[in-house]
Amino acid sequence: MKHALAPALLALGLLGTAATAEPFRLVVTHLEPPVVPNSVMDLAVELGYFAREGVDVELVRVQQTPSAVAALQAGEGDMANIGVDALLQLTATDSADLVAVTSPNKSLPFLIAAKSDITDPAQLPGHSFGVGRLGSLDHSLSTKVLAAAGVDMETLDILALGQPPVRAQALAAGHVDATTMSIGVWLSLPDKTGLSVLVGQDAYYAAAPVVNKVNVVPRQVLDTRRADVEAVVRALVTLSRDFSNDPAAWAAAMAPYGGDLSPEQLQELATSFAGTWSVNGGMNADELRYTQDWIYATADFATTPKVTLDQWADFSIVDAVLAQLGVDETGDRPAR
Repeated sequence: MKHALAPALLALGLLGTAATAEPFRLVVTHLEPPVVPNSVMDLAVELGYFAREGVDVELVRVQQTPSAVAALQAGEGDMANIGVDALLQLTATDSADLVAVTSPNKSLPFLIAAKSDITDPAQLPGHSFGVGRLGSLDHSLSTKVLAAAGVDMETLDILALGQPPVRAQALAAGHVDATTMSIGVWLSLPDKTGLSVLVGQDAYYAAAPVVNKVNVVPRQVLDTRRADVEAVVRALVTLSRDFSNDPAAWAAAMAPYGGDLSPEQLQELATSFAGTWSVNGGMNADELRYTQDWIYATADFATTPKVTLDQWADFSIVDAVLAQLGVDETGDRPAR
């Protein structure tokens, strides 16, 4: 009798384990895979990368960082992709006990486009330059980028035009001489006659290495589900490396989400991301410190209490992953 019951009890035990296993909930601030390297979070689900690492990831979709933070605080998520500025604010005010463990897409794919007769940033003074609004992210970053090229933004005629597609259309229509936009917006312009890229995205990030978003977890999750957190990061790093090695694979995976972008434009976009994939987890301490200093220099943080990097960043997960996978020397330097 004892032997007859054993298989049944074992089966019940296995069923009970499966029934109580909770999915790992990853909160993302987009409603479908975006045409940037951040899409690895969505595609790691679709292409089975999380499953191969033994973690059941469920995407929780919200529209903005505040909603992502609220989901974590309400216990409705285990990890969230949020803006670094929000994380610093939360850390400074003790509003949440969150730490960054990876960044699947640390840089915004910004570039500066201009009329073709402007061939050097030094020619910009006296010309009009479109920004989202005065003090906006694109305005602040472009100020640093142009300063690195020896151009004072104060010598330009700054026009607040709104979102990147609007700025791009204004440039194409000749209403502005230069502006900042993403590589995706640039590629989607139907007619680039008379326009050219003045500062490419690689040069843009090199001049202003500001990390835009990171994946954070509550410290409690880091303590109680460390193996799952490590598995999630390992899957994201592995997929980032695969896309870095084979850009066409990313273009093919993104085909259903490319909108008006043609297969050729998706391939061009994939190629443009060379060197920007988070092949080592996106946690470069030098860039994170630079980002923190840059954010604290903005008007929004004038009265915010100072924090230190160790208060909001935890490198142990990425370091464990790199110990297993090795360091990819093609980009994304994992400085400590």
